[in-house]
Amino acid sequence: MRAIEYEDSFVKIAGLIGGEEYVKVARALLNTEDVTDEEIASATGLKINIVRKVLYDMFGKALISGIRVKDEKKGWFVYRWRAKQDHVDNFIENQKKKILDRLHKRLEHEGSTEFYHCGNHQCQRVKFDAAVELFFKCPECQAPLNMVDNARVKEALRMKIDQITTDIVNSKNSKLAAAAAAADEEEEEGEEMEAKAKKPSGAAAAAKKKAAAARKKPAPSAAAKKSSSSSAASKKKKK
Repeated sequence: MRAIEYEDSFVKIAGLIGGEEYVKVARALLNTEDVTDEEIASATGLKINIVRKVLYDMFGKALISGIRVKDEKKGWFVYRWRAKQDHVDNFIENQKKKILDRLHKRLEHEGSTEFYHCGNHQCQRVKFDAAVELFFKCPECQAPLNMVDNARVKEALRMKIDQITTDIVNSKNSKLAAAAAAADEEEEEGEEMEAKAKKPSGAAAAAKKKAAAARKKPAPSAAAKKSSSSSAASKKKKK
């Protein structure tokens, strides 16, 4: 299948699953939130039964969600559909895991089975038990069957397994890094809000500063107190 690039990963996955019909439905889902199958059919020009087939398939793959609501104009219940773009990465990862499982089984089969082949590319390989029953003659062209060296096949399978495993690990590490970065950002925002909450207002800060200055001002000495008292008494006598 040739690679096709779309403006959104949700649309791209839809295209890889089912081709152009899926692409049209996916774009309609992105253009209008909570859209009905009839509205999608009208927007895309696709037949209603094709639209429903695509929707049910994408719903089964957890790429869209649907809610059942009553149509006030028509009086009956309809489904409104919405794209689940945040599930695309999980879908891709699950598909990789399924492919990885099949590759492991194929590698195990290639390693545990002895195959025979006539050399004709149009004919199929034959297992050892079947080759014995056929007296080592190809069932299709009757040419002699020879044991197949499938070392290259097994090596290719191992390389593909390593590649997909690395992709899955890198994807998981990227998600963990993104989650850690988001957690750090939330923590920094929380600390900043806490610091702002603890910081006093302008009036409170001025009063706090004034009180601190008053505490720092030295108290009058005993001599100063006595002089002040004598001065006050002298003024009283003069009167």
